[in-house]
Amino acid sequence: MGLTIYVNGEYVPEEKAVVSVFDHGLLYGDGIFEGIRAYHNRVFKLKEHIDRLYDSANVLMLDIPLTRAEMAEVVLETMRRNGLREGYIRLIVTRGVGDLGLDPKKCKRVGVICIGASIQLYPEEFYERGLEIVTVPTRRNLNEAVNPRIKSLNYLNNILAKMEASLAGTIEAVMLNAEGYVAEATGDNIFIVNNGTLITPPSHVGILEGITRNAVMDLARDRGLPVAEKLFTRFELYTADECFLTGTAAEVIPVIKIDGRVIGSGRPGEVTKTLIHDFRALTKTDGPEIFQG
Repeated sequence: MGLTIYVNGEYVPEEKAVVSVFDHGLLYGDGIFEGIRAYHNRVFKLKEHIDRLYDSANVLMLDIPLTRAEMAEVVLETMRRNGLREGYIRLIVTRGVGDLGLDPKKCKRVGVICIGASIQLYPEEFYERGLEIVTVPTRRNLNEAVNPRIKSLNYLNNILAKMEASLAGTIEAVMLNAEGYVAEATGDNIFIVNNGTLITPPSHVGILEGITRNAVMDLARDRGLPVAEKLFTRFELYTADECFLTGTAAEVIPVIKIDGRVIGSGRPGEVTKTLIHDFRALTKTDGPEIFQG
């Protein structure tokens, strides 16, 4: 059985879930998206994801034809129709169908798509022994260009960095901003632990402010750990006591080597392991239920 997908007000079989070749999301990457996880019959941080989607839409002047409550219900109903209590949800909003010109005013109706499926980004062994990653030449977009806080359909910046990681023989990469400060990975936020303090780059350095990132910061504070958002360079990466990445698909995953430099003991650190445990516990209770009862 194939998937059932929400497309512009209808739930259709995946083979009928199509968009026009004149959709500006396809032609120009003019649109936004959210990746959302469901665990244990709950959609994790659904409100936060919906809020971020509408924030991105507001910046791009996309008039979404659904209220936030209606959009949340689309997510839940898509999961129900696919019989999914766990999985990955992709919400997509496009500028809609226009012509071959750039003018967004030619697009009369914003498109909305919701897909519910399964995902596994990293094998469990990487959570146990950690990742080896590299920094890459491709720099993070400037805030004054395509602001990274907009989760847009144009991911070429990240894709180029991902390609460079693959050429270096790794599956993930650290991206720096134009000034050489650490920004984020190709699809995840980055944290270091130094002298007992959890440190992550601030939003203005050129990052997507991750939902998982913010949840982990709250979990750390609940543990009494100092948390700081501040600029740092590769030097601080190389000399950190611990390092880990966070993201909707990645969750919380340790990093044990960067550019050939061993981080800390070369094994996932105690703070990282604690936050992995706390995050997985949080997924059991956070978010609205998909199926009632």
